[in-house]
Amino acid sequence: MRRLFPVTDQTSASPQDRDDREWSLDELAEAYAYPALKADGHWLRANMVSTLDGAAQHDGRSQPISGETDMRVFGTLRALADVVVVGAETVRQEGYRPARAREAFAARRAASGQGPAPAVAVVTASLDLDFSLPLFTSPLVPTLVVTGAAAPADRVAEAVSVGVEVVVAGEGAGVDPARAVRELAARGLRRQLTEGGPRLLGQFVAADALDELCLTISPMLAAGGAQRIAGGPSVTVPHRLAPACVLEEAGFLFTSYRRI
Repeated sequence: MRRLFPVTDQTSASPQDRDDREWSLDELAEAYAYPALKADGHWLRANMVSTLDGAAQHDGRSQPISGETDMRVFGTLRALADVVVVGAETVRQEGYRPARAREAFAARRAASGQGPAPAVAVVTASLDLDFSLPLFTSPLVPTLVVTGAAAPADRVAEAVSVGVEVVVAGEGAGVDPARAVRELAARGLRRQLTEGGPRLLGQFVAADALDELCLTISPMLAAGGAQRIAGGPSVTVPHRLAPACVLEEAGFLFTSYRRI
C-alpha cells in the first residue's frame, strides 16, 4: 500500500522506493484514527465503495466491486467505531451479522475506553426485520434499532422482547438523521460509522450530519443502473469536504474526506 496524500518524503520517493508492502492493521488504524473529540462531541463517518463509473453495487451487493484490501479497511473502520449505523434494507440485502471482537484491536479499544466490539444500530421506520437473526439474538454488544415515535407498536414490542434497545429519533414514523446521531452519542456511542446503504447515507448528507466520507474507488466499470453511494433528497448547495488521506493498492484508491 502507498500513501499518496498527505504528501511526505515517502510519497515523493521514486516509484521503485515507494512502500508497496501490505500495511499492518496498526498502520491502517493510525491512518483512519478518529479525530480527538470534545467531551460532548461526536463524529459520523461513512464507509462506501464505488466503481470508476459511480456504481455503489453490482447485482444489488457491494462485495463484487470490493477487494481484499478494501475488506481490511472495512474491518479496521469497524474496529475503531463505537457503533455501526446501517439501514434496514442493507441489513436485509447484505445479511448483516453482529460485529465481532478482534484481538488485533483489543488494546487500542481498551485504551480508548471502548467495549470489545462496536454495537450495530439499524435505522428503520417500519421495523420490518427478522428478529430471529443472530444480529438481534446473539450479538456481543446489544443491537439497537433507531426509529420514529410512531413506529408500529407490535414490532417495537417484538424487538424489545429479544433484547434490542429501541432508540426513538423522530416524531413521526420516520427517523430524523441529525437526531439519530445525537441520540446515539447521548448513549456514549460517539465514534459513529455508517455503512449505508445509499438511501441512508443520502439522508445523513441532506441533514448535514456527515463529518467524514471514507470512499474506496474501485478500478472497475459496471455500467447498468446501479445506485450511487448516496441517494434520496438533494441539498441546496453541494457540501464541500477536504481531503484527509489517500492510499493506493492494486489500483484501488482508499480516500478520506472530512468536513471543512
